[in-house]
Amino acid sequence: QVKLVESGGGSVQAEGSLRLSCAASGGTFSNHYMGWFRQAPGQEREFVAGISRSGGMADYADSVKGRLTIFRDNTKSTVYLQMNSLKPEDTAVYYCGAAGNLGSTRRPKDYVYWGQGTQVTVSS
Repeated sequence: QVKLVESGGGSVQAEGSLRLSCAASGGTFSNHYMGWFRQAPGQEREFVAGISRSGGMADYADSVKGRLTIFRDNTKSTVYLQMNSLKPEDTAVYYCGAAGNLGSTRRPKDYVYWGQGTQVTVSS
């Protein structure tokens, strides 16, 4: 059983920056492909970014490429999401997830563990 706890959310103005963290406990963190998702009110949870078990490969949604960066530190069992040049449309609750025994995946149903989420609000 892996427990995930996100932190680092908050309120910023457009073009501002935030860094989200997701700390894992229990299980073996490096066994899991990790992803960040977001969910705005009334919308489905959508993929934002994912990173391979070693951290060597990352995948991004088109809407965030060049602005958001995912990275992980397996020695600290933590995955991060550096968010730059934020836009009002980035406003959502952000969740980290740990995928099952799979490689790269963007599908929420492939993620077996989830954090509780952290709110990000970007004002214009």
